[in-house]
Amino acid sequence: MPYKKVLLIATEIYPYLPSTEMSITARNLQMGILNSGKEIRTFMPRFGCVSERRNQLHEVIRLSGLNIIINGADHHLIIKVASVHSNHIQIYFIDNEEFFKRKYVMVDAKGDGFADNEERSIFYVRGVLETIKKLRWVPDIVHCHGSITALAPLYVKKHFKGDPCYKNSKVIYSLYNDDFRRPYSEEFVNKAKIDGVTFNDLNSVKEKPDHVAVNKLAIDFSDGVIAGSNEVNPELVEYASQKEKLLFLPYQPGQDDIDTFDAFYNTLLQ
Repeated sequence: MPYKKVLLIATEIYPYLPSTEMSITARNLQMGILNSGKEIRTFMPRFGCVSERRNQLHEVIRLSGLNIIINGADHHLIIKVASVHSNHIQIYFIDNEEFFKRKYVMVDAKGDGFADNEERSIFYVRGVLETIKKLRWVPDIVHCHGSITALAPLYVKKHFKGDPCYKNSKVIYSLYNDDFRRPYSEEFVNKAKIDGVTFNDLNSVKEKPDHVAVNKLAIDFSDGVIAGSNEVNPELVEYASQKEKLLFLPYQPGQDDIDTFDAFYNTLLQ
C-alpha cells in the first residue's frame, strides 16, 4: 500500500520564526508525520526576517518563474528550499520581493496589519498549490495552519476541483489565536475570485472580510477542523463544531502529540 501524502501549509515554523504555539506545532508535525509512515511536503512564506544565509536557503530554479495574477497585476513567484539538519526534511519557501521582503511577518512595528495582507495570503496559497502541481506530487491530506492559509480549502475544493493533483485531497484547517485587527478591504472578494470560484462561494466575506469571516470561509470548504490553541475565537469554535459533515477536533492539552493528529488524518482518509 503506498504511503499517504500530507501537504503542510504553514504560516510559521520553528526555528525559522520564533517559538509560538503555531510554529512549534508545525515543526512537531513535520517530524511526526514521517515517523508515522506518511510522506510530507512543507511550505511557509519566506518572510524577510528569515535569514537566507543562516538557514542556507537556495532558489529552486525549475519551480520558480510563475507569474500569479491578482487583481490584474502580475506577481513573480520564487521558490526557495532549506533542509532541517536533524532529519533532512526539506522546507519550501514561497518568496516574492514585493510581498515578503519586509522584516516583519503580518504586522508592522506598531502592531498594525499590513494593508496588502490579503494579496499576500492569495499569493502564498496559490503559490503553494501551483508548486505542488509542478512537483507532480498528489497529496491525500492538505493541512493548513493560520489565517494566511485560509483560502487554501476554497481553492482546493473549487479552483482545483477536477485537477488530478487535488480531486481526492482532504483538507484540514487548524484554527489559532492569530486574530488580525485590520479587516481585509472591500475588494477582497474580487481579488480572491479565480476560475471555478463563484461570488456565492465568497458570500461569507462579502460584507465584512474580518478575521472571523475569513476563517469561517476556510471552515466552510474544509473536511476537518482542528482547534490548535486554547484561545481560539469562541465564535469560530462553535461554528466549526456545529458544522454538519465536518470532522472537528477541539483543543486539548498535549494535542501536539503526533498520535492525535495521525488518528485525525486516518479517520478522514477512511
